[in-house]
Amino acid sequence: MTETDHDIARRTVLMGTGLGIGAGLVASLASAQAQTAAPAEASGEIWSSEYWAAKGNVKLNLWRKRVGAPKPGAAPLPVLFLVHGSSNSTRSSYDLTVPGKGEYSLMNVMARYGYDVWTMDHDGYGYSGSSGNNSDIASGVEDLKAAMPVVMEETGQQRMHFYGTSSGGIRAAAYAQAQPERVDRLILVAFTYKGTGAAEIARRQKRIAELRANTRRKRDADMIRSIFTRDGHSGTYDPAVAEAIIAVEMKFGDTIPTGTYLDMAANLPAVDPAKIRSSVLMIRGEFDGNSTNEDLLDFYRQLSNGERQFIILPQTAHSPGYGNNRHLLYYAVRSFLAAPAPVGT
Repeated sequence: MTETDHDIARRTVLMGTGLGIGAGLVASLASAQAQTAAPAEASGEIWSSEYWAAKGNVKLNLWRKRVGAPKPGAAPLPVLFLVHGSSNSTRSSYDLTVPGKGEYSLMNVMARYGYDVWTMDHDGYGYSGSSGNNSDIASGVEDLKAAMPVVMEETGQQRMHFYGTSSGGIRAAAYAQAQPERVDRLILVAFTYKGTGAAEIARRQKRIAELRANTRRKRDADMIRSIFTRDGHSGTYDPAVAEAIIAVEMKFGDTIPTGTYLDMAANLPAVDPAKIRSSVLMIRGEFDGNSTNEDLLDFYRQLSNGERQFIILPQTAHSPGYGNNRHLLYYAVRSFLAAPAPVGT
């Protein structure tokens, strides 16, 4: 690591104009100001509900949380949609309970911050059905397209914030490219652009033939534990987290789709940053083996919207939401979503 990289990695970094916020898209300024007004923190019981969306013959399971049930005639809350990654379904990704270890549910955290929080199991994951395909990035975009009518009908919102982690970030960014009119602010966590120089991507490239030959891959308890050791910094996680995920995921079996792994090994880049119109927050862990600073800054510099931020979380590996420093992730996400819209010229 060069001295410059070391200096960057030692701290949380905000890049951009001022606090990382530059000029937004003038044509959508009024809408953006309405969407990004900071919601009031909510108190009370967290309400949850399950929904279903149809992608052809495949039923996709959606999960929603907010403080208090929706009330007829009440003003809608800003919507945050969470997109899961390659190896775990959505509830273990964003609504995990780790007994005796504090809050690990990003859904609960953001619901208490005043958001209407949604997520979904992609094709072939968790509670959703399976089309039999490998659930690659393109399939994930179609899943999100299928989910949006349900979310819009239930919330009354036509645009929403999106958050994706790992390959979920690639899915979310690809969706933002495909349907920009639905995306307000976009958060890409543990993202990979081209994967150049990334140790984990290099490991997956050795498996390209295997991944191409199979629509599903092995994902047993040992593989889940390896998520927290492969970057060489297992101390950034509590060991109880992996065991909590295993308890949730094993009921769905010990295989999951290969598509996003194959895309990340053989088909990057999957997103053109110049075609992303929304404001973007990019977050990576200091020790994330799925990317490098150079890879992500290459993407960051090409983003078309000047309202953008790049943050490195210290003492954090690939999965910030599972890490000991997840409170830094929560702070960064909340600050970005609640920031006032820029004034155009």
